[in-house]
Amino acid sequence: MTNWLDVARDVAATLRSDAADRDRANQPPAKEVELLRHSGLLDVADWDLQQRIGRIVGAADANVGHLLGYHYLQIWRSGLFDAPFSARPGQFWAGVSNPLDAALELTPAGDGYVLNGRKTFATGAAVADRLVVSATRTDNGEKLTFLLDGKADGITYLDDWDNIGQRLTASGGVSFEDVHVTEVLGVQPAGEDPRISLAAIGFQLVLAQLYVAIAEGALQEAADYTRTKTRPWFVSGVEAATEDPYIVVAYGEMMSQTKAAGLLVDEASRQLRDASELGRKLTAAKRAEVAVTISAAKVVSTKLVNEITSRIFEQVGARGTAAKHGVDRFWRNARTLTLHDPVVYKAREVGEHFLTGARPAHTGYS
Repeated sequence: MTNWLDVARDVAATLRSDAADRDRANQPPAKEVELLRHSGLLDVADWDLQQRIGRIVGAADANVGHLLGYHYLQIWRSGLFDAPFSARPGQFWAGVSNPLDAALELTPAGDGYVLNGRKTFATGAAVADRLVVSATRTDNGEKLTFLLDGKADGITYLDDWDNIGQRLTASGGVSFEDVHVTEVLGVQPAGEDPRISLAAIGFQLVLAQLYVAIAEGALQEAADYTRTKTRPWFVSGVEAATEDPYIVVAYGEMMSQTKAAGLLVDEASRQLRDASELGRKLTAAKRAEVAVTISAAKVVSTKLVNEITSRIFEQVGARGTAAKHGVDRFWRNARTLTLHDPVVYKAREVGEHFLTGARPAHTGYS
């Protein structure tokens, strides 16, 4: 029986060995997706294993952790609808459904629809085998979610992602010109449907998991550097940086914070798993509890990853900022990802629920 955590650790070791070089090269993540495909990790179906694998891979390379987390999420999200679908072994999934970029239109045609429009961001889509897409019908305004072949005629990937972080996630735009759609998963309800709406907070969970993973990866890289390269300050009275009490305490504080955030994210993951397994029995009240826990995890993990990825520089020292070490990639990835949606609104959701019992609104982000 395959030990998938060992497989994930092997993949992580491969990714970690040249992560800084690949970050500088800034190439589409075709080889990285092939590594995931060859390893078999794309086909892991157990929820709890997926979460642990995502953390392991994300710590080694936040880009690949992002792609893998979204891959698992898109397959899970598709299962929230009642329509049957298949996830073929070895296929990599991505999505095209930025909630604030409602630029895709479906026109009824024959046995399906014709899709047209353009999306600004679509993480992983350019290297995906299957796409989960949402668009609005031109005849009645319904929003449908459906599946497409990633290489279908009429799809153009714009290759315009050039941000400071997550450079290898193929998060650029995509355009659709008369793309034929037949594999519809279902309608996005106009009102509040607790089960279908889990998809939005699922995205938030993936990001919170990834923030903890980045913090873990940054600490591992910084600690390796401290053990082997950091020089003790000349008035410290110690012979090795690992004996400097200020450095030791700093790592102790950062590790404690990271472990605490990780435990909160794990709890949020368990709650979302349980809510998803309730199916149509999921209540609005239960859904709200899960959403608030995920929001709390997002608040804590956001603060954590931005602090850790900056503070590690104080432990590696000036020489650790050399470009060849690539330590800055952790901060750049964290700073880019944590701007996905304003975390202050997650804190507001937690605060409102605590003070008044208010439930987070059902939106594309909550």
